[in-house]
Amino acid sequence: LVTVAGREVWARNPDAPLPPASLTKMMTALLVLEQADLRSVVTVSREASRETGTRLGLALGDRMPVVDLLAATLIGSANDACHALAEHVAGSETRFVDLMNARAREIGLRGTRFANACGHDASGMHSTARDLARLAETAMGNPVFAKMAGLDDGWIATAGGGKKFSLENRNLLIGRYRGAIGVKTGFTGSAGKCLVALAERGGKRVLLVLLNAPDRWWKAEEILDAAFAHGSGASDARP
Repeated sequence: LVTVAGREVWARNPDAPLPPASLTKMMTALLVLEQADLRSVVTVSREASRETGTRLGLALGDRMPVVDLLAATLIGSANDACHALAEHVAGSETRFVDLMNARAREIGLRGTRFANACGHDASGMHSTARDLARLAETAMGNPVFAKMAGLDDGWIATAGGGKKFSLENRNLLIGRYRGAIGVKTGFTGSAGKCLVALAERGGKRVLLVLLNAPDRWWKAEEILDAAFAHGSGASDARP
């Protein structure tokens, strides 16, 4: 799905329910920004420290500022940081998922249901390209989210500075594709390779959502280039 200046110009099966992988973290980060104090400190639980997949490497009892965990979630797609934030906001991941689904309904994401905070494959966990485009636009409206999503890399640390972690944006378009300013990548066995990309040139803003796209980087550049070259109609941005 492609939008130019918020207007949909091309889509293929935009309402098909598919696993969203770590694109889920856009909602997690949005809720954290809406409901948590970025300066507060989170104590990492056993459940968060045992998260699987992409991890920061947090240990039980580590104390991390919310803002640093948020950076790890958005830039590095760290599941342990994401889980810790969910528990901090709602007391448990289960209750946080309830908040995610309620917020999804408020935004109008009719084809979306979350089952966990980080994007793991799970029964009943699904979203659509159209919903994810709307979620991305909503999240990028938050200046902190937008700034973090556009960072190429960074460093974060525990509250006492005892541990430091380097972050590298998993969105390979950032810093490499001209005008790229976000948003999020994802991958699981069921979801395949996923990407929400946002780029801006000369006042023109192009958003792209690719789900289960084996060649996402090549395809993203091709579609974004076409959208910037034309972008005036549905056929212009067609891959």
